[in-house]
Amino acid sequence: MASNELGAEPQVPRRSSRISGQAKVETPALAKKPRKPSKVGTKRAAEEFDQDEKNKRAKAAEDKTVKEDDGVADGAPIDIGDILPSMTLKNEKGEDIDTGSIAAEKGIVLFLVPKADTPGCTTQACGFRDIWQEFTSLNYDVYGVSADSSTAQSKWQTKKELPFPLISDPKRSLIGVLGAGDGNKTKRSHFVFEKGGKLLDKKMPVKPVDSPRLALEYIKSLRLSE
Repeated sequence: MASNELGAEPQVPRRSSRISGQAKVETPALAKKPRKPSKVGTKRAAEEFDQDEKNKRAKAAEDKTVKEDDGVADGAPIDIGDILPSMTLKNEKGEDIDTGSIAAEKGIVLFLVPKADTPGCTTQACGFRDIWQEFTSLNYDVYGVSADSSTAQSKWQTKKELPFPLISDPKRSLIGVLGAGDGNKTKRSHFVFEKGGKLLDKKMPVKPVDSPRLALEYIKSLRLSE
């Protein structure tokens, strides 16, 4: 085998075109890790949540107040043995009257009518008028109650010469507490409270002609049992 001539450069083998023409294989990029929420953003979200909760509580309290102002009673009506609650209403003269204090010195009878100066209600009111002095002699005061305005009650009182006060309850607050509310109507009834305000007896419903007599008979029966 013949040797290379002196000084000749060795030949470098050429790369195959098949190898050099192959596509390069790229290494897939590593997935990026999710960024943790910043402490500032978390704090702001918590503050917004707290504010939303405060707004909801404030709105609920406001709605409750509106509901109470509209005369919707919370809880069950009072029953025998319960005390007449205190609330400020108007009498037929437009004067404030505190229901919690009217039984402080005497027993009381509250008779409730659906509407002033209507036939049935007039029968009931005039029945109490005609035996009113018997109630007072037994140390009981009588009050008429309706959802009518003070003005309407005053006209009715004058027209029928009613000797007792009339309580105006247009939002049916007291009427509801007594359990005599029926939507936008009032159930004809009467309630007897002893001195101090404890409920002793109630009749609901009751006929207009029977209400005064039944209330008086009950009070007399208390005296007989003493």
